[in-house]
Amino acid sequence: MEKNSKIYIAGHRGLVGSAILKNLKAKGYQNFVTKTRKELDLKDATAVASFFENEKPDYVILAAAKVGGIVANNTYRADFIYENLMIQNNVIHQCYLHKVKKLLFLGSTCIYPKNCPQPMNEDSLLTDTLEYTNEPYAIAKIAGIKMCESYNLQYGTNFISVMPTNLYGPNDNFDLEKSHVLPALIRKMHLGKALDEGNWEVIRKDLEQLPIEGIDGKASKDEIYAVLDKYGIQKRDNKLYLEIWGTGKPMREFLWSEDMANACIFLMENRDFTDCYDADSKEIRNTHINIGTGIDISIKSLAETIKNIVGYQGNLFFNEDKPDGTMKKLTDPSKLHGLGWKHSVDLEDGIKKVYHWYSQNSGH
Repeated sequence: MEKNSKIYIAGHRGLVGSAILKNLKAKGYQNFVTKTRKELDLKDATAVASFFENEKPDYVILAAAKVGGIVANNTYRADFIYENLMIQNNVIHQCYLHKVKKLLFLGSTCIYPKNCPQPMNEDSLLTDTLEYTNEPYAIAKIAGIKMCESYNLQYGTNFISVMPTNLYGPNDNFDLEKSHVLPALIRKMHLGKALDEGNWEVIRKDLEQLPIEGIDGKASKDEIYAVLDKYGIQKRDNKLYLEIWGTGKPMREFLWSEDMANACIFLMENRDFTDCYDADSKEIRNTHINIGTGIDISIKSLAETIKNIVGYQGNLFFNEDKPDGTMKKLTDPSKLHGLGWKHSVDLEDGIKKVYHWYSQNSGH
């Protein structure tokens, strides 16, 4: 990519897109096209076609997606498959029609089977049954991989698919109904600490910045107690308990979002679709690339680490009546390592960074 190349980042305000935009700016790129969801509905085929016709981007990074944790994925199943398929179909097809030089499509490691051999490598795709709770989202992302792969093989496009592991970092989603486990735990413990200390100023500022089910900083204490209790921040007999779904035994891998962004730009600058598979293969498949650390941690250990960093003094309660999800999800990043990139931020340092960011941006 040239420093003055026109780069369209779809989803530039989210966790992934904002990290990529920040990385590109730091490297001296300056010609960006960004549109908010209100300015451009990527589910609207006509609007997307018009956008590409008018803007004619040289490079496209497709980081826009409907995402969420286990509750959201299982509850809004139709929304997850419909919206993600529509976004992908429209953007990828227009990249082909308008001869975009390179597209980077971002998915997720939830594309792999529920009982996938660990660590998960790219060749495990479509070898077994998916995890039920996020099956619609995973199928949409698998379709995106196959769409990029198919356009490359039929039309000679240069579309690369990357599958990051669980990400966290600045601009993460801290909405307790829809967030992933790490940001949810950070916010729960932050609010739990304030509740334990009777620090209503912190609680009200937090809720003013990001209300929970419409309960903001102006709500009564009883309303705030009720909504915190509903989301697992519970005071019982003058003791505070923080509910965490499942046994705490599942193992998860986490990647600092700015490391992920660095990997994406490395691939955009240095690698092509033809680098993503063995040239001697009779069948070209599984050309996507895992982005991860290859290191995992139990949810219980993650919670203890966050507890120490936040300074939460209350109890942790693992609700074993709630689902665990997949017991182990660890990527094999050896393909990416072979292409020349490795992560640099370890988990504890990353949690400290993201908690500092959250504290600075939640009105405290």
